[in-house]
Amino acid sequence: MDTQKIIVLHGFSQDEAVLAMRALKAALPDSAASMAFAMSTPTNLDWKLKDLFSHVGEEHRQFMAAQKGK
Repeated sequence: MDTQKIIVLHGFSQDEAVLAMRALKAALPDSAASMAFAMSTPTNLDWKLKDLFSHVGEEHRQFMAAQKGK
């Protein structure tokens, strides 16, 4: 079973988060397409991890499907 790779960033500025995401994708190119990223927000800080992972995973699947359609 292939597990979704999800990275949650907390406390980073937008610019720092983009740099971190790019660095992770560059460091792990074979996993880059399967990586989904999320930043903490005032709303999702109260979520259970399983709910956050489910939400981020679904958004990632939708994004990847849209990219294939282009």
